[in-house]
Amino acid sequence: MNVLLLGSGGREHALAWKLVQSRGLDTLYAAPGNPGIAQLATLVPLDATDHAAVTAFVREHAIGLVVIGPEAPLVDGLADTLRAADIAVFGPSRAAAQLEGSKGFTKDLCQRAGIPTAGYVRVKSRAEAETALARTFSLPVVIKADGLAAGKGVVIAFSAAEADAALDALFADGEAEAVIEEFLEGEEASLFVLTDGVSLMPFGSAQDHKRVGEGDTGPNTGGMGAYSPALVLTPALEQRAIDEIVAPTVAAMAADGMPFSGVLYAGLMLTPQGPKLIEYNARFGDPETQVLVMRFQGDLLATMLAVAEGRLGEMPAATFSDETALTVVMAADGYPGTPKAGGSIIGLDSARAAGATVFHAGTRFEDGGLVASGGRVLAVTATGDDVAAAQANAYRGVDAIDFAEGFYRRDIGWREIARAS
Repeated sequence: MNVLLLGSGGREHALAWKLVQSRGLDTLYAAPGNPGIAQLATLVPLDATDHAAVTAFVREHAIGLVVIGPEAPLVDGLADTLRAADIAVFGPSRAAAQLEGSKGFTKDLCQRAGIPTAGYVRVKSRAEAETALARTFSLPVVIKADGLAAGKGVVIAFSAAEADAALDALFADGEAEAVIEEFLEGEEASLFVLTDGVSLMPFGSAQDHKRVGEGDTGPNTGGMGAYSPALVLTPALEQRAIDEIVAPTVAAMAADGMPFSGVLYAGLMLTPQGPKLIEYNARFGDPETQVLVMRFQGDLLATMLAVAEGRLGEMPAATFSDETALTVVMAADGYPGTPKAGGSIIGLDSARAAGATVFHAGTRFEDGGLVASGGRVLAVTATGDDVAAAQANAYRGVDAIDFAEGFYRRDIGWREIARAS
């Protein structure tokens, strides 16, 4: 089977890395891809916003499955266009992708379905936001932009001044929509579940590191590293999250005429009262995908195709290695603000020789050499018997890479290592 993978980041490189291991794959195409994906797939210059061009390419090249990596094409309704053309696609419809595309939509669904989540108020003006902050919430408080924000549209305000600054940024252009939430106490974990709208397949857990600085300090990013599994999400807590959060979501979406097909990425807060939903993503996470695929022992193409064709209930449960996988993001100087592009990257072969797998997130070739082209540039990934071993193996790979105009955290996995010691 020929497969078209849409996207250009570390998530898509990781998916490509796993897809090419599938027995049923003939040719993997990727659009637009990146230099790492180019080693595994045939790159094609398709624009995911041009639905007609994507559809024509799929027909011309006998594509059996389209895998949509990023959230923007999902929210834009590309999956709907492809399904209308009788093309199998891994990824939810435009309506179902509202679970990520609108935080307010998701909060309202949780309220209707009795899904545990933080208390909230939806606001559409600065005045509404100020009223909600004054009357409903105490500090700290969480302020979220309603739409897509690449993992960076969240501010946890610990003071009135921080809340005011968040509102300044949010309403800088006048109108905006936001969700203001109560602050939940606990530890975060990510749970991934595949669904075809009816059946569910748990697909692993992870913990990522959103803050840019070591010790989880500084502004939020798209993710500076992750590890899997998240041991803090015990089997009992995972089952509770599926029973109380994910399964009711899938049922509610189906009942509302917008069944969800694809992967539900549930960001959870493990509170003293049990797991509560922070937010959903309607696609695989980045950099969580990098650690999930390192541990997944099944056939990714066969599994994704079963989701796309509504046959997930016929598939065996997903199996994962007992090892821990850990990834360290190397980012360009200036990230998550204005990253510096063009920095030279040397030593990827040395990192691989050290035992790491290097996924490209924001790179390009320039004058015959590899350079940075985005904020998050590489995800250096390794496995080990536990988090400490996986961490040591990943950082051996990181230390082999010369990226003078980049930076990274040296403490990925620190919470689990601290618990173990």
